Amino acid sequence: MPKKAPHKQGKLPSAFPNNVKKPGKYHDGDGLMLIVDQSEAKRWVQRLVINGRRRDIGHGSFKHVSLKVARLKAAAASKLAREGGDPLAERRRERGVDTFEELARKVHELKLPTWKNPKHADQWINTLRTYVFPKLGERKVSDISKFDVLSVLEPIWTSKHETASRVRQRMGEVFKRAIALDWRQDNPAEAVKATLPRISRGRVKHYKALDYNLVSQFIAELRQRQAWPVTKLAYEFLILTALRTGEIRGALWSEIDIEKAEWFIPGERMKAKADHRVPLTPRMLEILAEAKDYAAAGGRLVFPSQRGDRMLSDNTFRKLNENTSHDIDVHG
Repeated sequence: MPKKAPHKQGKLPSAFPNNVKKPGKYHDGDGLMLIVDQSEAKRWVQRLVINGRRRDIGHGSFKHVSLKVARLKAAAASKLAREGGDPLAERRRERGVDTFEELARKVHELKLPTWKNPKHADQWINTLRTYVFPKLGERKVSDISKFDVLSVLEPIWTSKHETASRVRQRMGEVFKRAIALDWRQDNPAEAVKATLPRISRGRVKHYKALDYNLVSQFIAELRQRQAWPVTKLAYEFLILTALRTGEIRGALWSEIDIEKAEWFIPGERMKAKADHRVPLTPRMLEILAEAKDYAAAGGRLVFPSQRGDRMLSDNTFRKLNENTSHDIDVHG
């Protein structure tokens, strides 16, 4: 900023802005000042206290904004600030506010690097596309009220409660971004939380487990099934390790230490996010040796699909359960 030039406090003479050439700040009252740079370029800046903070507001170049117009702009900003408003936020609003869908897609783009699983990224935007965009997608994010949010949530709050809860949470993230951009002051998705009925989660659903005494019988039956051999090996490995299907399907040869008879699973692949070590029994080592015969050259996965070095699908193990004499669930 140029150094302050000598100038008596008070209104600037009408001809002063046009004639002054010396670099400095020249005050006109109401916090408005004319700033002359070293290059003799001139611009209007107003210093105000907005919500307890001192802020500078630009009112344009003297080349395009006369002294009279600059005073009118400064008077309007001062009035708004005295009434508790924010002239800077108002200006941003006037420049254009995104629709809910536009801002939601921008929030989604910002969050993309934080998701390790692309499926989660798709689920985030798909819930909004299904339940929110048809009703509120084209509305300015600044114009959406608590009643609008309720119009989205109430029809599905009891019938699809888990989905509705996620929709409310994701709408809330979009409104938080709008608040950060000074496009609104409140978060209607948070405001409606107390007005929506509490839904009991009921009893925890337990997975159907296989009786320990029937494990050998089940594995013997499994080996006779018509299926991709790697799938059967993977299922037996799942039973012996008592892990989740995702950890088996994503197992990598780089995690296996045959000499130490140990499988090291990094925390990023575990639900608890903690490293996990699995001692490998003789039968587990036999399974790994058999699986190696089916591995593609240079393949990374221990239990690849028939389509090459790709993970087995989510439903792989469930399909193997069909038409067996055992009614059990696999734990994903």
